[in-house]
Amino acid sequence: MAGIPEHLLKRAAEAREKAAASAAGATAAPAGDAGERIPADLLDRNKSAVAVAEKPGAAVVAAPTSNGVPFGAGPGGHTQRLLTVVKSGSIQDVKAVPVDKVHTWPHLLGIEFVASLACTAFVFMFSWFVNAPLLQAANFNQTPNPSKAPWYFLGLQELLTMFHPMIAGVTIPGMGIIALIFAPYLDRTTSNHPEDRKFMTSLMTVHLMFWAVLVIIGSFFRGPGFNFVFPWREGIFFEL
Repeated sequence: MAGIPEHLLKRAAEAREKAAASAAGATAAPAGDAGERIPADLLDRNKSAVAVAEKPGAAVVAAPTSNGVPFGAGPGGHTQRLLTVVKSGSIQDVKAVPVDKVHTWPHLLGIEFVASLACTAFVFMFSWFVNAPLLQAANFNQTPNPSKAPWYFLGLQELLTMFHPMIAGVTIPGMGIIALIFAPYLDRTTSNHPEDRKFMTSLMTVHLMFWAVLVIIGSFFRGPGFNFVFPWREGIFFEL
């Protein structure tokens, strides 16, 4: 049970002293002073509360009642009691929710701009110290053997050795592009975590691995006449 505040005890003591002085000075109080006297039931309740506060662990003394209703009760016999003292501050538990989205400007564009400057500086310094390996002027009377496309087109050149030009150059690349176009409509997941987007992750992985395998075969396993060779036997017929 919580103790009685000091200011209430002080007011009760002053009221008792005033009541005792009034009782000693006159046998009957004037009508104007009747409202300043403390009722006896309130004094008894205060004494009981003081006794409980001074003796921790003592039993709580019940307030005097009249016909089953405590003195000082409100309409209908309702009473109020102080349960606990709440410390000042917010009673709402505020927790920061992690957000996996940021604004494009300035967060994303700022990082991309700095990355582009870094890449430009690296290429500039690299070209300053390392000369580009340029070949001799092309001779249309002597075609190099094997004649290979740039590495980013070697996948198509490899497909041309396996399928008809219509299938290798139009059908297969077109189906891959159409699949990538419809991928966002097939997977409507809003999460950006890879574990929540297994379909998109698998589709992009298959696409990249399929093209990477074709480029590797065309780069290192194709020799003169664009025939299949083993690089550890015939050598590597590939130039950047």
